[in-house]
Amino acid sequence: MILLQTVVEEVRHRSLPLYNRLKALVKSDDKRIWIFYNEYRSETAVIREEGESPNDRNDRGIRKATAWYNNHVSLARPPVRGQAKSPLPTVVLLTDDVANRQKAEREGLTCMSVRKYVEGMKESGQLLDLLSVAGSDTIEPTQAVAARQALYPDYLPMATLLAGIKSGHLHQGHFNANQYNYLEGSVSVPAFEKPVLLIGREHMNRAVQGDIVAVEVFDEKDWKAPADEVVDQEATLKNDDADDSEEEGEDDEALAERKVLQTELAKQSTSSKQPTGRVVGIVKRNWRSYVCHIDSTSLTSTNPTSLSQQTVFATPVSRLLPRIRLRTRQAPMLIGQKILVTIDRWERTSRYPEGHFVRALGKVQSKEAEQESLLLEFDVPYRPFGKAILDCLPPEGDKWVVPPKSATDPNWRDREDLRDLIVCSIDPPGCQDIDDALHARRLPNGNIEAGVHIADVSHFVLPDTPMDHEAAARGTTVYLVDKRIDMLPALLGTNLCSLRPHVERLAFSVIWELSPEAEIVNVRFTKSVIASKSAFTYEEAQVRKDDPKLSDSLTESIRLLNDLARKLKAARMAAGALNLASPEVKIQLDSSESSDPIDVEQKELRETNSLVEEFMLLANISVAGKIQETFPQTAVLRRHLPPPKANFEKLQDILKKRRGMTLDVSSSGALASSLDRCVDPDEPAFNTLVRIMATRCMLSAEYFCSGSVARDTFGHYGLASPIYTHFTSPIRRYADVLAHRQLSAAIGYTSLHPSLHSKSHVERVLEVVNKRHRMAQMASRASVEFYVGLALKARSEKETVIEDAFVIRTFRNGLGVFVSRLGIEGLVTFKREIQFDADNYVITIPADEQLVAIAVFDKVKVLVEVEQDKNTQRGRVVMSLAHPIDSRGM
Repeated sequence: MILLQTVVEEVRHRSLPLYNRLKALVKSDDKRIWIFYNEYRSETAVIREEGESPNDRNDRGIRKATAWYNNHVSLARPPVRGQAKSPLPTVVLLTDDVANRQKAEREGLTCMSVRKYVEGMKESGQLLDLLSVAGSDTIEPTQAVAARQALYPDYLPMATLLAGIKSGHLHQGHFNANQYNYLEGSVSVPAFEKPVLLIGREHMNRAVQGDIVAVEVFDEKDWKAPADEVVDQEATLKNDDADDSEEEGEDDEALAERKVLQTELAKQSTSSKQPTGRVVGIVKRNWRSYVCHIDSTSLTSTNPTSLSQQTVFATPVSRLLPRIRLRTRQAPMLIGQKILVTIDRWERTSRYPEGHFVRALGKVQSKEAEQESLLLEFDVPYRPFGKAILDCLPPEGDKWVVPPKSATDPNWRDREDLRDLIVCSIDPPGCQDIDDALHARRLPNGNIEAGVHIADVSHFVLPDTPMDHEAAARGTTVYLVDKRIDMLPALLGTNLCSLRPHVERLAFSVIWELSPEAEIVNVRFTKSVIASKSAFTYEEAQVRKDDPKLSDSLTESIRLLNDLARKLKAARMAAGALNLASPEVKIQLDSSESSDPIDVEQKELRETNSLVEEFMLLANISVAGKIQETFPQTAVLRRHLPPPKANFEKLQDILKKRRGMTLDVSSSGALASSLDRCVDPDEPAFNTLVRIMATRCMLSAEYFCSGSVARDTFGHYGLASPIYTHFTSPIRRYADVLAHRQLSAAIGYTSLHPSLHSKSHVERVLEVVNKRHRMAQMASRASVEFYVGLALKARSEKETVIEDAFVIRTFRNGLGVFVSRLGIEGLVTFKREIQFDADNYVITIPADEQLVAIAVFDKVKVLVEVEQDKNTQRGRVVMSLAHPIDSRGM
């Protein structure tokens, strides 16, 4: 198969994710696809003619390249004297552009649509399901489609959108769907502190989670407040017909949605109104493949032998996505399977987007299918490393060792020999990719030398190689409960770069001279060779530090490091650093070989966790200053912008009304102090809960290029540091690899690769890395939630599972609760009418001739069950109140 350069370039302009998938396909080891650079060959290059559109010019170039290839094939296979003339292969132009096909036929070229071509192949029935629904042999829409009533307004032309955004009349931002109410979304834009609220399908106007949209903001008199009711898509639209090709305007589902919106608007509180608007256009789609289940109720036939095409609903795993209308011949066989579906289009006449089936992932709730679907859902690259990447590894493989010290050996050039230092690593149990090691020792002048030694990954991963490109595309290692998706091949990540004990390893060291009060006297950076003396878990290091019988040099080094870490942390906190919290749990697996979860417990944080954290922070801050000083335009840094004060308004109001507490958000230091005062002497977990809720009000930290933003926005709000980067985990983070290259050049060890002198290149790379970092975090959380669900299912089969929970949100028809022991949130909903006081965050439930009031921050007991969804066959955690009342049946 020949792909023309013209086509590849057009794909790149239309969709970067699709272009990257195409590129990966062309580069795969078993490829049967080649790119022909037709724009660079004199016989096939075309120049745009006067009055010719870019699309028509591209189409003409495609036809010219096809004609040239037909001639090229005949010249490449000349007749051989004495042999029968072998038949020449026909070059076929595959295109779904009807006008282009008609012109090609007039020019005597063999051409057909992709659908027609696939119909002539074996197992065409299954292959046809994989085609985009946009492929059609007709030019005009069918009469049925043309006559359907429009449900959504037309998008404005792209030129109008961009002009409106530039003038400030329109606003650009990412569309975020509401997980509690599918009829509501929001878009954060720089012009307003609060996100722009979008209410109803018409105002969301076919935007999908993550799309970059243009919004028009209404006059302030038309602003609304967010809904305070849980509105579930599946419940509201349970009777919708997937095969309804007739008018979708005023059916029962449209009326049900309108009733929900009217009820909400009638109950609106005036105090919490925020900017409200509508989507008027899509700047950039975020469509990709989504993990879904077939809605069994949408099938017209469940006969497994039926090969007739059916229109069915595919329900995405994510609650943030709409149902997708799908045409497939395999619907009965896909019931109970997890499948991958791609959105192709969303017409203004259709309530749902249309897509096509990509492939089946496996049976619902099988660990393999769940694991793969999780990686796909969060767009995690997980394919094995290809041959070109593996060819970049040292040819000695796992036999590679640091060579004997020699003045002529390039491995030892300008490296300090630190093999005699008492260096050790402290990591979580089972850690194989050991990025960092530490040492500390007293100096004759009374000061202390402390060092952080980081795996020298940039020695093995050279710029602009296949391995470097792959690491940049992956961005980060992804940690799941029972699996790790590595950024680098295992030979590097868990062997040659890993700072394992009793093995000589190449390192990049940051070494400080510190006063006894942990103040920096000086710092130096050097390439080095180390030999770690031990690899501790946090628990082992803690036990060793606390054992009064031990006084060896390694134990003393840990004690010295710990003493300095305490002083470093105290100084950070005094400067206004935040001590935030996130729910972290540990899944207890049946055995090291088994991935069956048997219980969930909260992670225990020890003093040694803080020891490692403080020195990693210090190293990152020191390196950030050095690379920014040397490369002020292209330094790879990380920042955490101060959150808009409006983000905290709701939490401040809840604390004041429910607990009489104030939250000062005037600065990070003021916030840290007021969080320290949010204490309930009767409930130690209350302070942690408030910190978790405060963390959710924050903006996310991000990587950035130093020359791309104003100097006064470099700071890291959470750490109260004016400058920061990531340097300490190059085995698992690509940003750290870039920081290593820049630091290496800053100390004169190597020259800086030209790409890291380019601001635009650094910006592009960090955009990908930021996205991968976010997705990896979400994938890790989803993995924990899945295993928590499995552990709960196993427990609930033996006993009734009742857990303590805090109320964190109130709705008109339910409660949001947080179960700290399991680290999960849940929703308790009520079908019965309840009283709701939105201003005071209280619901009142009638029970046994009395009224029971429950408010935010109240501690309740919840019954936790795992039930199988009758439609998708997927297990889901369901919660109901057990105390102060039993809400089952309510």
